[in-house]
Amino acid sequence: MISKKTKYAINALVYLAKEQKGTEPIQISRIAEHENIPRKFLEAILLDLKNAGLLSSRKGKTGGYYLHKTPEEINIAEVMRLFDGPIALLPCVTHMYYERCEECKDEATCGIRSVFLDVRNETVNMLKNATLAEIMMRTHNLEEGKIKNP
Repeated sequence: MISKKTKYAINALVYLAKEQKGTEPIQISRIAEHENIPRKFLEAILLDLKNAGLLSSRKGKTGGYYLHKTPEEINIAEVMRLFDGPIALLPCVTHMYYERCEECKDEATCGIRSVFLDVRNETVNMLKNATLAEIMMRTHNLEEGKIKNP
């Protein structure tokens, strides 16, 4: 399962993508209220997203946050890695956080590793394709009854 921090980050990003008009910032209080996220927790999340280059901000009375990239450029894999680390069920199949399994005799012939590498690759591919734009399109289609949630 993803962490609450990651879920809140995704909710905030989708809200910004839906509500944003150009580079007009949206106040933290508005995001927190609409998405039901504790404000202090949201402040830390938005700062992390800004430091990762996904958001920009403006200070002052009319300040707030806005997307630094387009909704098509921001994918869930990037957000998950930022807050939850590697996207893998075993350390030997992670892309950026590789660790050899202690009990492994030979990675090249390990069937377990092979299966979990396939799972990791499919998962990462799906999460990279799950952009903010894709999430917004699915939400719209669900609301319109064009698709059904399983």
